[in-house]
Amino acid sequence: MEEIYGLGFLLLFSLSAIGGVVLRGRLHEEHLSKENIEAVRLVTGLLVTFSALILSLQLSTARADFEAASKDRTTDAAQLANLDQCLRDLSPQMAAARALLRRYTAAVIISSWPSEPAPQVKTLLDTKDMPLRGEDAALAGLMNQIGLAIDRFEPGDAAGRNILVRCQFDYRAVRTARWAVIEDTHAPAGVSLTLIIGFWLALVFLSFGLQIPRRLLSVVVLALGVVCVSSVMFVIVDLKTPYGGIFSISSASMRDALTDMNRD
Repeated sequence: MEEIYGLGFLLLFSLSAIGGVVLRGRLHEEHLSKENIEAVRLVTGLLVTFSALILSLQLSTARADFEAASKDRTTDAAQLANLDQCLRDLSPQMAAARALLRRYTAAVIISSWPSEPAPQVKTLLDTKDMPLRGEDAALAGLMNQIGLAIDRFEPGDAAGRNILVRCQFDYRAVRTARWAVIEDTHAPAGVSLTLIIGFWLALVFLSFGLQIPRRLLSVVVLALGVVCVSSVMFVIVDLKTPYGGIFSISSASMRDALTDMNRD
């Protein structure tokens, strides 16, 4: 989908620039007077200034949101590994809860990165119908079962009770980190603003096409400008999709957490 947006912007800006060049060739010389061209340049400068400011803001915001989502995923993986370690310390009777935690982690990896190889877990959940974004009932059910198993456990000594308190704290941390990841996928995409910026830039390239002479060097420079600006628009759209596209969040932290859970 992100590639389609990128190609769409490239096509839009290219057609705008070509339209400006074609329109320049069909206009009467009186329309291309120095005064008229100067007026066009003034309006173009205004559009370029506004577009550059908004474009830089969009790029900065998209990058910040992506980095926040990546950090939340890393935190989520660390909290899962901490919870598994606590359950291991608590009692061998928590082996069933640990198995549920491994199934949960493996299912998250498969559903979040469907194009990557599935992790090796004894019993995998059916992730075929799991959404790429938002909450999933099956994953929520697994997490709830883990919490119930922790609450039902009754330690036999003071050390066990202390560990149980730590496990309950870790479980709450996992729930908090999990919802942070879910909310990251619901972050506003700002599609309307991106389309408005694209419209402004299309007008800018139309104006550029009106102003440049029909010479090879001018056409090459204009084409380079189209490609560069289109690539920036693509990066903005791609960063707003943290679990897809070129700049996708890595699954390494979750896979490392699962590897840690699988050790004896």
